[in-house]
Amino acid sequence: MPTLAFQMPDRGGGPTGPRIRVGRPSRRVRTLLMTLGVLAVLGMVFTMFAGFWTDWLWYRSVDYSSVFTTTLSTKIGLFVVFGLLMAVSVGFNIWLAHRLRPPLSAMSMEQQNLDRYRMGIAPYKKWLLLGITALVGLIAGASASSQWRTWLMWVNGVSFGQKDPQFNLDVSFYAFDLPWYRFLLGFGFAAAILGLIAAALTHYLYGGLRITSPGARATAAATGHLSVLLGIFVALKAIAYWLDRYGLAVKSSDFKATDSWTGLRYVDANAYLPAKTILFCIAVICALLFFATLWRRTWQLPVIGFGLMVLSAILIGGLYPAIVQKFQVQPNEQAKEAPYVEKNLAATREAYGIDDSQVTEYPGVAETKDQAKLRDDVANAASIRIMDPNIVSPTFQQLQQIRNYYAFPTNLDVDRYAKDGKEQDTVIGLRELNYAGIPKRNWINDHFRYTHGYGVVAAEGTSADAGGRPAFTESDLPSKGDLGTYEQRVYYGERTTTYSIVGGPQKEIDYSDDSGEKTYSYKGDSGVNLDNPMNRAAYAVAFGEPQILYSGAIGEGSRILYNRTPKERVEAIAPWLTIDGDAYPAVIDGRIQWIVDAYTTTNGYPYASRTTLGDTTADSLTATNDQRAVVAQQNQVNYIRNSVKATVDAYSGEVKLYQWDTQDPVLKTWMKAFPDTVEPRSEISRDLMDHLRYPQDLFKVQRELLTRYHVKDANTFLSGSEVWQVPDDPTNKTGETVPPYYLSMKMPDQDEQVFSLTTTFTPNGRDNLSAFMAVNADPGTGDYGKIRILKLPTSTTVSGPKQVQSQFNSQQDIAETIRLLRGGDSEVEYGNLLTVPLDGGLLYVEPVYVRGGGLKYPLLRKVLVTYGGQTAFEDTLEQALDKVFGGEGTPVEPPADEGEDEGTDEGTTPPPSTQQPSTVQEALNDAQKAFEAGQEALKNNDWEAYGRAQEDLEDALRRAEEAQSGGAGGARSSPRATASASPGSNS
Repeated sequence: MPTLAFQMPDRGGGPTGPRIRVGRPSRRVRTLLMTLGVLAVLGMVFTMFAGFWTDWLWYRSVDYSSVFTTTLSTKIGLFVVFGLLMAVSVGFNIWLAHRLRPPLSAMSMEQQNLDRYRMGIAPYKKWLLLGITALVGLIAGASASSQWRTWLMWVNGVSFGQKDPQFNLDVSFYAFDLPWYRFLLGFGFAAAILGLIAAALTHYLYGGLRITSPGARATAAATGHLSVLLGIFVALKAIAYWLDRYGLAVKSSDFKATDSWTGLRYVDANAYLPAKTILFCIAVICALLFFATLWRRTWQLPVIGFGLMVLSAILIGGLYPAIVQKFQVQPNEQAKEAPYVEKNLAATREAYGIDDSQVTEYPGVAETKDQAKLRDDVANAASIRIMDPNIVSPTFQQLQQIRNYYAFPTNLDVDRYAKDGKEQDTVIGLRELNYAGIPKRNWINDHFRYTHGYGVVAAEGTSADAGGRPAFTESDLPSKGDLGTYEQRVYYGERTTTYSIVGGPQKEIDYSDDSGEKTYSYKGDSGVNLDNPMNRAAYAVAFGEPQILYSGAIGEGSRILYNRTPKERVEAIAPWLTIDGDAYPAVIDGRIQWIVDAYTTTNGYPYASRTTLGDTTADSLTATNDQRAVVAQQNQVNYIRNSVKATVDAYSGEVKLYQWDTQDPVLKTWMKAFPDTVEPRSEISRDLMDHLRYPQDLFKVQRELLTRYHVKDANTFLSGSEVWQVPDDPTNKTGETVPPYYLSMKMPDQDEQVFSLTTTFTPNGRDNLSAFMAVNADPGTGDYGKIRILKLPTSTTVSGPKQVQSQFNSQQDIAETIRLLRGGDSEVEYGNLLTVPLDGGLLYVEPVYVRGGGLKYPLLRKVLVTYGGQTAFEDTLEQALDKVFGGEGTPVEPPADEGEDEGTDEGTTPPPSTQQPSTVQEALNDAQKAFEAGQEALKNNDWEAYGRAQEDLEDALRRAEEAQSGGAGGARSSPRATASASPGSNS
């Protein structure tokens, strides 16, 4: 056996013998593994495809496929172009460094060590080059594709028609051009640095650069190559210095009364601006010295030049401005900064649309002594809303929910509807689907049977019924009332956050009445058709629900509805818009339409100070309801316009965008980028126009800016003496600012009431009133959007909202009544504290609600009113006004110190005296008996007896209050009785 002589011994030390050859997998196993591999790849591919395909189907279903294609093509174009540029840049430098390598020699230990690596990668050089370039190309392309907004704004930008005061360039340069140039510059820096690193590593690997080897540290070829790359880097730095000059106009910095200052100050114009110009020139010279090494083959001059540039950046760009600030500006800051502050004031007021704000001096005290005339003037001054939309939602819920699978939003809305030919403020909400209330939760019920809400519920804003319940103008199921006939089904709403499959073989629950449950099948063309098996498979993957693929509940005509909240739909269709936090419903032309306000913004308006939308638009309502938060594409902005009004049909989901601000250059730019997506303003119907309003988030941004920018004088601005603040909400314990309130009212220079949005200001760090602000919120009037500010004199102390609330609580008779209302298991809730200008003074009105008894929803029980030092706390608004203007109100003591809080904390009562009239005790005993009778009636479901008990309870409390105000205050035994809720329909 001669072949055995060539058999190598087993180095494992074991017995020798024939080798055992491991057999290859069988053909069947190889086929199975290959099949599984192919299926896995196809599965991953289809998963990625499903997301793309469902997005395309959705945009096509809402007739905005152009938004999808434009956005996608822009992202792909940027990805390909900049990915290829980066890959070619890095790959070319690696290839060139390899080509310029010196002849290899192993003369040093360093080169001997590197020789192993060179030999190791030699067979894979091409694959390694392709892998590195592909990786950097993918990363660069992905980064570039995220700049699709920047590209579209640059390529479609239109002129603002306004120039900045420093460089005399159109604002569009800063808003549209400069961001794109900065992106290109950043990309250039990344390409230069990556190319330099790749080239240096390649030169080192192949001997062009030597660290420990004897002789020259770099070959002439490596020196020339790396010098050119360094020269490109320094040249880009020169461009950066030049762009930094213009960037000073939109640079943010902390300054005096504002931490969002934007624009040049004295030190910028007189130190940084010339320094940037000098550094630009030095960087250009330094770059030329690096390029010169192609001929000189020495690093001496470039290194000297680079060192000079670094030293200049420290001395000229850092030290010199600090010296100017210290020795020129600080000794005479007001005079030095005043010209630049004036530019900031003008630009900020223009950028936020507050330049036409009308500031009027207002006395803050009544000018007329005729109380009867003042009482008559109240009706003309305002339609005072005592139904607080942020309090009465639980009342709507209990009285009009009808079924547990319906619900109302946490915060209702205020709109205007005509009744008997007269427009009135109306509190409105939709009876939306409540998934938590579905009797039996399963996939069919959640997505096929319970698919929509039903009907509008509305109530008068200025009145309540005798039991403190809302005076409904539209109610019941199906809803009926003043709104006439309209499509009542609500498939799209603020609470519809999951998908529904409608229109197929599975019938939906429509609503229930005395005759039983009604069914319905969706007849609209909204959503995506699921007849196509590929569509079903795509949605099964996209939604992670395999039953979509094979369920028998899906058949011919089935359509899937998703992206169903109004803000979500508008944001998806117009991803360049910022969406107001409060979408609100209105019945328009026989349909329920959600109205959504949308904004165009930029943070590149020169000299205009920046604001953070998330912080500026936060208030006591957003703190308890995150659905009211603004949806911002760009959180830091220094320009904003309510440029678009959008509608979302609650039945069909149809979205329409209307151009509202016809002069806004940012909107014009986006309309060029996405043609035919925004309809002209002329397409807004008369019925829709009647329900449009001034948006809350824009108002909150403007009021925050006006705390500082209501002044036009630079010296006053710099002194900070006129800085205001938005007061905290005294009726809410969140510690957030008071929300603005919609109210039909008349400002002193107006002839009649208009629907308005109002707020108050207090001095910075104090609680007395500084100013009252209102904006005309009715588009049907000539001065829609006009901001009016009533500025109170600093010499007159007028109570602010917190002080008024404290004074209410500290009045002995009011505090005692509130304590009585809080007895037992009842809770007192304060409604919106409304402020109304009246004859030189300010009228405060606050409804007070009570949750009590066996029904835990708020009912209006009392109304607090104060004016001119008189306050009243009565069962109705009319009674409270009569008491205040009849001179019978309780005098309000002015605050002892305008910088301190007055009165006791909310809910506390003053110390009692030691004696009590017997009439008060008798009334309290009667109240106790009435309360117990009402509880007994509740247990027996005897609503008639319960109503009589409530009347007796109110009468007893009224007698107790009258006896107390007519006699000496004393210690009062607190009854367990309280004004409790009236019964309503409850399923």
